Amino acid sequence: MRRRVLAIASLGVLLLAGCAPESASTTPQDVQDQGYQSGDGSTTTWAAGDRSGPLELSGTDFAGTAQDVAAWRGEVVVLNTWYANCPPCRAEAPDLAALSTDYADDGVQVLGINRTDDAGTAQAFERQFEVPYPSLADTDGAAIAALQGTVPVNAVPTTIVLDRSGMVAARILGLADPSTLRSIVDDLLLETPPS
Repeated sequence: MRRRVLAIASLGVLLLAGCAPESASTTPQDVQDQGYQSGDGSTTTWAAGDRSGPLELSGTDFAGTAQDVAAWRGEVVVLNTWYANCPPCRAEAPDLAALSTDYADDGVQVLGINRTDDAGTAQAFERQFEVPYPSLADTDGAAIAALQGTVPVNAVPTTIVLDRSGMVAARILGLADPSTLRSIVDDLLLETPPS
């Protein structure tokens, strides 16, 4: 009985904390000196003068279309790492879909990044959750590597928000709270667009 309770408690921590990378520890706290941080929903924002980038990120989505965030300079870009069997990814999918739709006319682009799934699995997820934005098929890890060069991505899901200049303005590790994410996007939309 004790093992069952511990197993259920461990599963609950994973569901709430985010899906750790396969090679990472699943403990809810940071693992000292190993570069791993659990996906606890923590949010980091950077002031305009402290932002890194601009982020150079491109690839092909699951429909076979080329995507490049550089084409969206002048707009706020929301990047989200995910895979179909990740419970927090499934939990936040409706909120990300709604954000994409609600802000479509306001200069906000959303792009998913999926390193795990094949096209069939990813597209089934997109249909199930009515995802209106593309996702990069990142099976070679190039998109994640590009992100890692600018901002650590230590959990799935991770949401990264770029300002209108393509600079990293915010990162949410784990399940993104929809009101927090919308607040970040709203603040970035109020910033003066680059000339």
